[in-house]
Amino acid sequence: MAKNYKKDFSYSYAVGVFPVIELLRNKPDKATKVYIHPKGERNTGIKEIVDICGKADIPIEKNGRFIEKVSSSENVYAAAVFNKYESRLNPDVNHVILVNPSDPGNLGTICRTMIGFGFSDLGIIKPGADIFDPKTIRASMGAIFQLNFRYFSSFEEYQKNFKQNVYVFMTDAKETLGRFSFKKPYVFVFGNEGGGLDPKFKKIGDSIKIPQSGKVDSLNLSAAVAVSLYEAGKPNL
Repeated sequence: MAKNYKKDFSYSYAVGVFPVIELLRNKPDKATKVYIHPKGERNTGIKEIVDICGKADIPIEKNGRFIEKVSSSENVYAAAVFNKYESRLNPDVNHVILVNPSDPGNLGTICRTMIGFGFSDLGIIKPGADIFDPKTIRASMGAIFQLNFRYFSSFEEYQKNFKQNVYVFMTDAKETLGRFSFKKPYVFVFGNEGGGLDPKFKKIGDSIKIPQSGKVDSLNLSAAVAVSLYEAGKPNL
């Protein structure tokens, strides 16, 4: 029987063909069971799912009702149950830190954006949205399964563990994105959807602003992260 996801579960759901494929490609040892919808048997992605499950000996079941229960939407042809897992950040690469992100959709979009622009390590300052929430996973299209991530109780805890050069993104910053060089390895720090970063962060690292028209007060968090990562990662794309 499918249960609606809760944060304290030891497991979660990857919902949708692409998220399930990403789970099976990148974390097959965490998948405990895969469900496919009878309506999606001709989908090319389903064929890949069945093939991977067969090779990895992962149980698979045709069960449309289970999928409809955990997805709460129609036209979803696959879902997987997987065990949650811990992850570690690589100290030798660039990081992204999100301070108290609240929206699972934004978090998932940021995860996908990071992978798209060549960033693989994400830190989240508590309290923050649940990276294992099926809504986060669906918004990331399964990109979280390629990501290194870790939660921290504070930014100070992060800095005790990592020595990256700190760049904080704020609307009233001194420096402007596109006119500033970043020293690697670095960490980009972004505030939450509502209030951004506390002014104290200006004392922690170089502050950067994204040039914009002035007709809006700020960009959406996921848009701001995307613009910043694209600009910083351009030489490697």
